[in-house]
Amino acid sequence: MAQRSREPNPCPVSILTNLLSGPWTLYILWVLSNLGPQRFGALKRQIDGISTKMLTERLRMLEQEEILYRHYEPTVPPQVTYGLTEKAKELVVILDQLNGLAQRWYGQEKSTTCYPQAQNSSVTQQFSIVKNQDRNELTADWTLHS
Repeated sequence: MAQRSREPNPCPVSILTNLLSGPWTLYILWVLSNLGPQRFGALKRQIDGISTKMLTERLRMLEQEEILYRHYEPTVPPQVTYGLTEKAKELVVILDQLNGLAQRWYGQEKSTTCYPQAQNSSVTQQFSIVKNQDRNELTADWTLHS
């Protein structure tokens, strides 16, 4: 009987899918791609149900993989902001495609609207993605509601 190797699969697709398939990972990236750089507390408020421990673990892992950056401001109290790196911005196209697929399978046919809360809870930011069937492209639109 042949022994199975316990070494991780060196295939780049396997490495990437293992990285992105962790709990909350894609959703964290989705929120940051919609809202831009966020402080930890603001990001946690956007992701209903995620624990502080899980968010910390995911952010550290994504920072280690150079998908997110962590900007530290030595103020009192210290300010730490997380945002997408150039490497991560390549994933935004894929996230948009996943959004389109999710809408076809589970939502509206042509568009979706996400309502992430802005840092000031009295302001809501509306992000819409619309697929143009004729030109096979996605267009995005931002609207602020107060």
